[in-house]
Amino acid sequence: MLIPTSILSRDPRYWWMNAELFYPGRFLGEDKNHNTYVFLPFGSGHCQCIGQDVARFELKVILATLIPHFTFIHGGSDVNTGGHGQRLSVIPKYIGVKIKFDSEI
Repeated sequence: MLIPTSILSRDPRYWWMNAELFYPGRFLGEDKNHNTYVFLPFGSGHCQCIGQDVARFELKVILATLIPHFTFIHGGSDVNTGGHGQRLSVIPKYIGVKIKFDSEI
């Protein structure tokens, strides 16, 4: 069974600001105490991803390794203008930053 978590994640009943906008800061403001079963990147309950701790750790290691080689540039006028791409997961159409590679890795 595949639960459409992308629909739960954008349901306006659970978010104080526009749920369609890509705004990571929402988890620091009024939405930080959101319903635990609305944002499910690794599933929930006894069927949740057993590798979620490893995935989060790997993400930190990879970012710590790569970030010194990048310069982040403002994404231009399309930042947070909405829209998304959807397959098995949802990704924002306009991220808000552009990445310039300073050196080869």
